[in-house]
Amino acid sequence: MQFKNYQDIRLSTLGMGNMRLPTVNPADPKAAIDYPAAHQIIDSAYENGINYFDTAYTYSGGESERCLGACMTKHPRDSFYLASKYFIGANPDYKAVFEEQLQRLQTDRIDFYLIHCLLDNNIDSYLCSGAIEYFLEQKRLGRIRYLGFSSHASLETLTRFADHHAWDFAQLQINYYDWLYGTAKQEYAILAERNIPIMVMEPVRGGRLAALTPEAEAPLKAAHPDWSIASWSLRFVRTLPAVHVILSGMSSMDQLQDNLKTFDGDALTEEETALLFKSCEMFRHQVQVPCTSCRYCCEGCPAEINIPEYLNLYNAYKVDGRGALRGAEKIESVGKPADCVGCGACTGHCPQNIDTPSVMAELADLLK
Repeated sequence: MQFKNYQDIRLSTLGMGNMRLPTVNPADPKAAIDYPAAHQIIDSAYENGINYFDTAYTYSGGESERCLGACMTKHPRDSFYLASKYFIGANPDYKAVFEEQLQRLQTDRIDFYLIHCLLDNNIDSYLCSGAIEYFLEQKRLGRIRYLGFSSHASLETLTRFADHHAWDFAQLQINYYDWLYGTAKQEYAILAERNIPIMVMEPVRGGRLAALTPEAEAPLKAAHPDWSIASWSLRFVRTLPAVHVILSGMSSMDQLQDNLKTFDGDALTEEETALLFKSCEMFRHQVQVPCTSCRYCCEGCPAEINIPEYLNLYNAYKVDGRGALRGAEKIESVGKPADCVGCGACTGHCPQNIDTPSVMAELADLLK
């Protein structure tokens, strides 16, 4: 296990995220955590040198904190660091939440405490609620050791929040896909310019980057046959100097063992990073339809479907998974994908030769 200095302590570069702990029924997203299986993973992570354990008030309906807290009571308290979070959208009573978290985690302090999930629509609630001032007071009292925040906000909102006061750290979603096609690179720069240490979430983009298309994977496997595809994601994030801890939500012993192997090895070289970026470009082109929103397809559509918007939704689904389909509710369109009659009028006008009827049929099935 590799470590990095953080203020006056040393943190394992690999941290364990506890949002995706194994459950008693993997087919049921609301199933209870399988405590024995989860404790086996957490204990093995600890025994192999991981000393940063991340959870949140909202994970698994609060059971993540309880499960982690129960497991860590068997280990010396000064040998590991707990990270948890306060989300104002779950409960505005930040004082009650913090006390409950201490009870759930069976501890008298939380080492890394975060304002959870900063968004454009909640920044003012956080800034005006008194929560930040309260948590700063808890830090002064020793009940919080370091205070930070996690962000899914725009660059403008992130900048505004980062400048609120001298934060101890912040947590960002960083992976090579978002680095190339999202705003991760700019977000990283905002924090790095302010010397705010970074903890990374979603380095494998919720598992989406654990398996690419066969064509995109081929050059990576040729370069390093013994590396998993997921390990390339983790090795990329390790190249960023402002990053201190990279979180992985491990839900199986196999995932833990692969991650431990990855963090015993090296980060990517410049040549390997360039190879990964080429594979990422290939992957993106292969999983997405190349719509340019020219809208030529809309003119003759008998169902009056807003085709470009639904193609954008389809692209988001192919990269982000089923959660992206919630965006269908915001699309303004007379017709829906289910209304497509497969006449082919759209394909005859498409400069990109997109098989739109096939995409509409797939979306119609997904949106049932």
